[in-house]
Amino acid sequence: MSKVFFTDMRVKDGESLLIKMGRLMDKAGFGEINFKQKFAAIKIHFGEPGNLAFLRPNFAKVVADKVKALGGMPFLTDCNTLYVGGRNNALVHMEAAFENGFSPLSTGCHNIIADGLKGTDDIEVPVSGGIYCKTAKIGRAIMDADIIISLNHFKGHEMTGFGGAIKNLGMGSGSRAGKMYMHNDGKPTVNKKMCTGCRVCQKYCNEGAISFDSEKNAFIDHNKCVGCGRCIGACNFNAIANTAGTSCLDLGCKMTEYAKAVVEGKSHFHINIVNQVSPFCDCHPESDAAVVPDIGIFAGFDPVAVDKASIDAVNNAPALETSILSERKKTHKTDNGSSDHFTDIHPVTRWQDQIEHAEKIGLGTAKYELITIS
Repeated sequence: MSKVFFTDMRVKDGESLLIKMGRLMDKAGFGEINFKQKFAAIKIHFGEPGNLAFLRPNFAKVVADKVKALGGMPFLTDCNTLYVGGRNNALVHMEAAFENGFSPLSTGCHNIIADGLKGTDDIEVPVSGGIYCKTAKIGRAIMDADIIISLNHFKGHEMTGFGGAIKNLGMGSGSRAGKMYMHNDGKPTVNKKMCTGCRVCQKYCNEGAISFDSEKNAFIDHNKCVGCGRCIGACNFNAIANTAGTSCLDLGCKMTEYAKAVVEGKSHFHINIVNQVSPFCDCHPESDAAVVPDIGIFAGFDPVAVDKASIDAVNNAPALETSILSERKKTHKTDNGSSDHFTDIHPVTRWQDQIEHAEKIGLGTAKYELITIS
């Protein structure tokens, strides 16, 4: 059973949440890591331009300052995206990071796009115990780091059910080639009865795989599609879904194996900030209303336990009436009749796949002891 440390969002007069976060990290054993003269990659999502649910840079500064105080050399990092948008090469990615407030002046450390200018600077590393992936293509700067720290905005996700430490490490650390490999089993299709011909999905397809027929219905050419799933999240009418059966399962499992490749043989630590819990990934150029109230911060050495504790906390929280979760929870129930927030939001996904596969390959355990810090 892994220890997961937790603190809520409440603060006393004169004390900030950032101070509480630092205290949480101390109690969780962050100082036990030997940082002296070592490069520490703080794996983060800088946020797609237009999205406002990403983590504030203030949280990153707490981590960077602690690393420096312990003699380490921290940097914030992410890899380029597979899809078209504001982060698909290092130049626009850095601009997005600066636009969203991530600069050395605000965080106290530099930003490095781990897979280089075009997303091609990667290292192919073995996946110990991998079932779906024998090797993983990881951004070079992440693999060059001595220590890995995942700083994660915990949220929903349209293909993996949720996004936390596992997703930030696995999908986020994959180079563009790595992301293509993780996604390429999933080929979404269009429900013509629900398609309105708005063409928004076409705008977000980086592969030119979407066209429109004489009736203005979208069509996805699976020979061109790389399965990134961007069109699923872009469609406001639920007209696009992954109907390949196990493709969401495959994606979740591949992503989990990539996460193991990143942390294998290195000291690593994980922090989930469970606030502004948006239904979709921070890769979207917009952020829908939060689905549950802000919950708190979870931290520990086991990314699986940290994610599972976060999942349980979200599922135990009430749905906000102004959210998509409130709209959908009445129509989507789990097999045993109980409500699961992640399944309610994205009924074609199964978040358990990440957790179960992570345990299977030895990334961590879903069994945890929750220790609350005031």
